[in-house]
Amino acid sequence: MQLSQRFLNLVQQQLDSFAAESVLQLLVVYVAQSEDGAPPGLEAVGHWPSNGKALPAVEADPDLRTPSAHRRWYPLQEGSILIGVLRAERFTTNEAWPESLDQRLQATAGALAQCLGLEVDRGRLLNQLSEQREQIGLMVHQLRNPLTALRTYAQLLLRKLDPESTQRSLVEGLMNEQDQLTRYISALDDLTQAKLPALSETTAPLLLPPVVSKVASRNVRSLLEPLIERAAATATLQGRQWHSPSAWPEWTNELRPNSYGVIAEIVANLLENAFRYSPPKSSIGLDLNNLGLCVWDGGDEITLEESERIFQKGFRGLKSSGKTSGSGIGLYIGRQLAKELEGDLELIIPPCSFDNHLPKKGNAFVLRLPAKSLKEVEA
Repeated sequence: MQLSQRFLNLVQQQLDSFAAESVLQLLVVYVAQSEDGAPPGLEAVGHWPSNGKALPAVEADPDLRTPSAHRRWYPLQEGSILIGVLRAERFTTNEAWPESLDQRLQATAGALAQCLGLEVDRGRLLNQLSEQREQIGLMVHQLRNPLTALRTYAQLLLRKLDPESTQRSLVEGLMNEQDQLTRYISALDDLTQAKLPALSETTAPLLLPPVVSKVASRNVRSLLEPLIERAAATATLQGRQWHSPSAWPEWTNELRPNSYGVIAEIVANLLENAFRYSPPKSSIGLDLNNLGLCVWDGGDEITLEESERIFQKGFRGLKSSGKTSGSGIGLYIGRQLAKELEGDLELIIPPCSFDNHLPKKGNAFVLRLPAKSLKEVEA
């Protein structure tokens, strides 16, 4: 749990208020913290007198292993749960602890417990808000693919209509509505980018819109064919060369559970990036073999410096992206979804490294699936 500066300031103010208590030697506030599923420990978040040096956690302080009549512990509890503790040390003396000091320390511990409980609630709510914004951001990103496809098909249809056709106004109306939807989505995307207080990394699942129907199972080929048709239409509109798969390995025809529907999401993102960021006249293609599948382009090679960073959430390559709009999460989403399938998504340069019939210049984003998924069906 990451504590706010407001809470830490409050802790220090409470501890500093005991400065007039001459019998006290040390006060420390610890908060229960846990990482990576390990048992929670008590970490120091404030102490008096303050010398600017951090104190060790309770478990790491050997002096605390020896009981002392001059030390008292005051629990910070939320109901029956221990969320922290206040440690009080006094100078060595034969006198009993002053009752008034003990009561004051108890009251301080109670107040800090209430504030720490609110801090826990705050962190929980911020985590929920952060997760919700992330999921909305992911879905907004995925909506861009079908909207772009709709515009591509509308533009191709417009080319086929005669200048005097009465149907042109209908197609142009569709394109105008698509533009309006794109503006709304961009505005929604801006809202999801609002900065939240720094929080530890969450492990929220990637919740994406359904990518397959309620059919019990489908094969990879049926998932990819609509994307290939869309890519071919986009290439025609942009005046590019498009290369469909030269062969369909047997593993693409095997029936798969619905979880494999994310392959369509991964490939859609890869194709969008290829058409968006590769040079205008460079060729683009999709290829498959018994290693997996790849989306390749014959454009400028991605630099070694950027080759891994492009898979980080929010990173956009400076050279390739230029002024092109984008959120920088497509490759991040793709790699995370690939890992959910026990596979991986990686960049290979040049494309011929994936298959020797592919270009010797350019980039290939390769989706590797687990070996058990790529085994050929026995005859």
